[in-house]
Amino acid sequence: MSFLSINPADDASLGVFEPIDDAALEQLLAQSAAVAPTWAATPLAERCAYLRNVAGVLRRRSEEFAALITREMGKLIGEARAEVEKCALACDYYAEQAPRFLADTPLESDAGRSLVAWQPLGTVLAVMPWNFPFWQVFRFAAPALAAGNTALLKHASNVPQCARAIESAFNDAGLPGGVFGSLMIEAARVERVLRDPRVAAVTLTGSEPAGRQVAAVAGSELKKSVLELGGSDAFVVLEDAELELTVAQAVASRFLNAGQSCIAAKRFIVVDAIAEEFLGRFKRAVEALVPGDPMDEATTLAPMARADLREELHHQVVDSIKAGAEAIAGCKPLVRPGAFYAASILDRVAPGQRAYEEELFGPVAIVIRARDEADALRIANDSRFGLGGSVWTGDPARGERLARRLQCGCAFVNGMVKSDPRLPFGGIKHSGYGRELSELGIREFVNPKTVWIR
Repeated sequence: MSFLSINPADDASLGVFEPIDDAALEQLLAQSAAVAPTWAATPLAERCAYLRNVAGVLRRRSEEFAALITREMGKLIGEARAEVEKCALACDYYAEQAPRFLADTPLESDAGRSLVAWQPLGTVLAVMPWNFPFWQVFRFAAPALAAGNTALLKHASNVPQCARAIESAFNDAGLPGGVFGSLMIEAARVERVLRDPRVAAVTLTGSEPAGRQVAAVAGSELKKSVLELGGSDAFVVLEDAELELTVAQAVASRFLNAGQSCIAAKRFIVVDAIAEEFLGRFKRAVEALVPGDPMDEATTLAPMARADLREELHHQVVDSIKAGAEAIAGCKPLVRPGAFYAASILDRVAPGQRAYEEELFGPVAIVIRARDEADALRIANDSRFGLGGSVWTGDPARGERLARRLQCGCAFVNGMVKSDPRLPFGGIKHSGYGRELSELGIREFVNPKTVWIR
C-alpha cells in the first residue's frame, strides 16, 4: 500500500511514497541492533552533545520544517513553528539534565556500597501519530537517545515527508548511522517488528484500539511498553472563575490544532451559576475564529488532517444532536476545498450521547452543566479516559483541592493542559500508562540495575 501525502487545506497531492521491502526493513533492524552497544557505551557527555547538535539543526531549518508540517497535516503555520521550537527545547533540556537524571542513585543497605545504575535497554520502537508530527517523536527520542537507547520510528501513514525530515535532522546533526531510523512500513507490519528479538521495547501515541494491539503484542513478548492514548479532558469552570481569562484559554485549548490534540479541553463542565454567561462569551469567541489557508498568518482555524476524520467527527455530532444535545455554533462541515469543519459548540450534552461517551477529535466543544462543585467533579471523573484536566476558579487553593481529586495524569489550575519537558506527561485509565518527559520519562526505557558491593 502506497503512502499518500495530501494537503488537507486544498486536497492537493504532495507525493506518493512506497513502503520499504522486507530486505530494507531487515537492514534497518540489523543496523540499529549493531550500533546499540556502541551508542550505549558512548560517554553521556557525547550523547548530550549530539542532542545539542539536533537542536541546532531544528532551529536552522525551522521554516522548512514548519512549512512541511503545515502542508502535510494542516496545522497553522504559527503553531508549526512553535512545535519545531519545542522539539529543540526538549533536546536542549535533556542535553542539560540527562547527566543528573542518569547519575547513579546511592542507597543504604547492608553492603559497603549499594546503588541503582540506570542503563539503556537497547532498541526502542516508536509508533507515532500525525497530529503533532514532530513533537510526538522528539518528546520520545530526546530522552531515549540521551539514555543510550537507539530508536526506530514507525510514523503515521499520512505524514511520510515529516518522518523523512525528522530522520534528516538527526543525520544532519551527525549522529552515527543506525542510532535513529525511520521505518516506512504499513501498520500491519508493526507486530513483526515488535516481536523481533532485536527490539527491546515500544512506545505508542495513538488511538485506544492501536494501543490495545501494541500492548498485547508487547505483553506476549515480555517487552516494556509505554502508551499515550486518547483523552477527553475536563475543563471545569466554577462560579468564581475569572471569565475573561477562562474563555480565552477555553478557546485556545479546544481549537489549537483544529481540536486534534489528545490533551485538548473537550468536556467543558460548567456550574449552573455561571453557565449562561460563560456560554455566551464562549460562543462569541468561537464564532470569531477564521478558517482559511493555514499558511496565512491571519487564519485562526485550521483544517482537519483528513477528510475521513472530518466525516467521523460529523457523525458523532449528528448522532449526539439526535440524542438531545443542542447545536449552539457550527456543527457542520464547511463547504470549501479541504477538510474544514466549522468551529462548533454542543450544549446540554448528557450521558448516553456519543459526545458524552466518546472522544471528539476535532474542533467541537461540548458543554455539560453541573449543579455545583461536587457535581462537576463527579461528571469530570465519569469518563473512561484519564489524560488531563483543568479547574478554573478565583481561589487557587480551592482549585488545587479539586485538581487533586481529578482522575487523570495531568491536572492544571487556571491554565490549559499542556506538555512541558520539565513535567511528567501521561495518563491513567483508558488514556494509557507510563510517563514521558521529565526525569520520569527518561527512566521509562532504562534498566534500573541494583548494584551491591561488599
